[in-house]
Amino acid sequence: MEHEKTLVMGNVAMSEAAIRAGCRFYAGYPITPQNEVSEYLAKHLPEAGGGFVQAESELAAINMVFGAASTGARAMTSSSSPGISLMQEAISYLAAAQIPCLIANIMRGGPGLGNIQGSQADYFQATRGGGHGDYRLIVLAPWSVQEMYDLTIQAFELGDHYRNPVMLLADGILGQMAESIELKDPVQKKSVAKDWALTGCAGRKPNVVRTLYLQQKDALEEKNMELKAKYEKITAELQLSETRFGDDAEIAVIAYGTPARIAHWAVKHAREAGVKVGLFRPVTLWPFPALELRKLAARCRKLLVVEMSEGQMIEDVRLSRIPATIVDPKIEFLGRGGGWYPKPKELLAKIMEIAER
Repeated sequence: MEHEKTLVMGNVAMSEAAIRAGCRFYAGYPITPQNEVSEYLAKHLPEAGGGFVQAESELAAINMVFGAASTGARAMTSSSSPGISLMQEAISYLAAAQIPCLIANIMRGGPGLGNIQGSQADYFQATRGGGHGDYRLIVLAPWSVQEMYDLTIQAFELGDHYRNPVMLLADGILGQMAESIELKDPVQKKSVAKDWALTGCAGRKPNVVRTLYLQQKDALEEKNMELKAKYEKITAELQLSETRFGDDAEIAVIAYGTPARIAHWAVKHAREAGVKVGLFRPVTLWPFPALELRKLAARCRKLLVVEMSEGQMIEDVRLSRIPATIVDPKIEFLGRGGGWYPKPKELLAKIMEIAER
């Protein structure tokens, strides 16, 4: 089956994928490096019969998404690091109410206003729940413009299937990068019944979407237990990753997003020099693919974690090891914060240095 091919930047690929996935509402507020998303959807979403809103703030945008998604419509917003921080309260509400939607974070350097360079320093915020209470987001991490497209479609499917908000977490380099991709039409799946949605109650009992539980003594505890059971189910069913050159690897480089691309180059060059090194790339950051990483780690002498931060995903790598320790001599780290990335030759030199040791 042939698919349309085009040269497109990551932010635009994600936007077109959202439309093709059936997203019919978007609200957002401008911030670099993701402004192409709202620019594209402002033009093309109404053409597809959807609604686009230039919100007055990030707080307004995420709450508009809450309202639209509560009707059962596929809805999304996008922002970059400081803007996502402003959305945290409503994201907690969305998770508590089990409202599926897509939240895209095209990360920039921080903390604070930082800069507009690509970064991965929002890993903790995305995977640990940046808002209040016990909740989780499904977090997907693309490493190419093609995956910006493919994982956006998958995000809407996963959100509906699990009744949970989904975050697409990409660094600013991927958002601004242009590559040739295939515009695949979504595979038609059986639609998920949204009998919880606010669609008017003529002829049926009214639905109620709420997150406040004051009347019944144990109602909130029961709700938290219900959410916990769902998160355990997601963890058991949804641990996505990719391993390259893992069969004979004695060293494993672990990276996601743009650093995974850099690591792939370095791994190939190190293997040409005779070093048995592989690449492990998490695709779901939550749930983190601990089971596959654990299998690979058991065969390797060293693990090298590479991030565009001062070290955040490395904590999940440590937790994936048995037994988990605060300082694990098997795990080494190479990271760059402040919106910068490890250079390919720098990473290759690190791999060679580990191999020589």
